[in-house]
Amino acid sequence: MSEGLTPEARMTAVTLRVADLDTMTAYYRDGAALDVLSQDGGVVTLGRGTEPVVILEHAPGLRHASEREAGLYHTAIVYDDETALAAAVYSLASRYPRAFTGSSDHYVSEAFYFDDPEGNGVELYRDRPRSTWQWGMEGISMGVEYLDPNRYLREHLTEEAVQDPRIGGARVGHIHLQVGDIRAAEAFYVGALGFDLTLRYGPSAAFASVGGYHHHIGMNTWRSQGAGRRTAGLGLGRVAIQVPTRDDVEQAAARLAHYGVTTRDDGRGVEFEDPWGTVVSIVPEREPQAIPNPQTGA
Repeated sequence: MSEGLTPEARMTAVTLRVADLDTMTAYYRDGAALDVLSQDGGVVTLGRGTEPVVILEHAPGLRHASEREAGLYHTAIVYDDETALAAAVYSLASRYPRAFTGSSDHYVSEAFYFDDPEGNGVELYRDRPRSTWQWGMEGISMGVEYLDPNRYLREHLTEEAVQDPRIGGARVGHIHLQVGDIRAAEAFYVGALGFDLTLRYGPSAAFASVGGYHHHIGMNTWRSQGAGRRTAGLGLGRVAIQVPTRDDVEQAAARLAHYGVTTRDDGRGVEFEDPWGTVVSIVPEREPQAIPNPQTGA
């Protein structure tokens, strides 16, 4: 059996199936201050620089899923520093004030929460320096302390950031999923896929990562305890994990096969489903390099 996921793995663009493509594009572009990186028919990719963050797929024939189903709890976008985070929070809150749902100091990070127009959760956050993170016998120390959003903006928002909120980098830092059973989720994402468990948060949530990060994947049953396989609906379409090379993809696929997980290989990456039917893909950051032909040099 191959080892767990490479410690260089990270999350990349989340795919959402949406009913109103124009409204959702405007939310992530004008509110969350992401750029439209590409648009191909009914598919819009938004991100920052060359980094994709969210892929919107127009699916007007689908219905909204129940909030008690397995699926997306939130997509978490991480920003470079306090100023970049404050700029994004101000941009989104000022344009979509009813979207704001709360804020928290999690010890390892500072986070602000919103819902998009179709009810998908969105977290905007920045990491505190790793040197300040605390680890113990139970895992990483993460909590929920009140974070005053108005004070945060007063302390970190600049006039330049108000005028142009697209400052610094932004990427998917982690994904938080609703699952039907925590133990089954751990068995899949930690046991089969190869993340490292970083914290069990009571009986109804768990967090996992690679490379010593606080979490790349969050799992909870707060609204979805006992949920079965997902029905086809609006919302989460795909969760994507990026690894450095195609060899890393193949090692992950071999581990999944050992645990009886069926994967589909398109020649670049692989995709598979978790126990609740959420599609997960693993893709390489770098394309495989061709080996030169000694006869032709090509």
